[in-house]
Amino acid sequence: MWAGMAKIIAIVNQKGGVGKTTTAMNVVDFLSQEGKKCLLIDLDPQANATSGLGLNPVELLAGTYEVLAGSVHASDALQKPSSYAFHLLPATVSLAGANIELVSVDEREFQLKKNIEPLLSQYDYIFIDCPPSLGLLTINGLVASDSILIPVQAEYFALEGIGQLMETIQLVRNHLKPDLEILGAVLTMYDRRYRLSESVLHELYRHFPEKIFRTVIPRNVRLAEAPSHGKPIFHYDSLSRGAKAYERLAKELLVFFEGVAAAPTV
Repeated sequence: MWAGMAKIIAIVNQKGGVGKTTTAMNVVDFLSQEGKKCLLIDLDPQANATSGLGLNPVELLAGTYEVLAGSVHASDALQKPSSYAFHLLPATVSLAGANIELVSVDEREFQLKKNIEPLLSQYDYIFIDCPPSLGLLTINGLVASDSILIPVQAEYFALEGIGQLMETIQLVRNHLKPDLEILGAVLTMYDRRYRLSESVLHELYRHFPEKIFRTVIPRNVRLAEAPSHGKPIFHYDSLSRGAKAYERLAKELLVFFEGVAAAPTV
């Protein structure tokens, strides 16, 4: 990637319910509040990022599927949810069939990368909310990205499948995207009252030495409620523990990519 082009981060974990979409929505929202030009791509057929930002996937005429299919230019499918400062490439209901339909397409793993290239000079950061699977949609998300962020839930089965995910990432590196980088893992839904959460955290360090974000996302009711109101947490309850945690995570990312921390929020 060269100067002036967006940094593209895929948020990936094939296990569902680990906080991928919550992480994507809130990090993008915070970075945009810091003056960064941001785009969130909803690559998940469940369209949780789209609905969680107040849009109805059934009513949308164009989104990620139409861009993948080449029937719509990515710029024509963008949405600007509510009064937020970032853009969204939403998921429409048609995305559910993409994994099957992409099988017969030439260079099928490169469709997202190819079709979002005209947007790269317009943004500082592009985040891709990948589906909870290791199918063609997720492969497209990985190939289109520069780096990967892996949310891991603080639960007993959280680390199941991490080995398979790492194998998939290595295959993508070997055959499709040699310079794909793992930014690290972030622990989500953490509850310090339970010894199990501590055990998962220690195990996570074993799997990702030197690639664990210092920020830990707590289990937080307000964080869980926000998407049902079509809002990122900062616009729903900016004083909640969940909001403060995602603010810290976004600042960690800014330090990693730009070497400077964001100014403290008031």
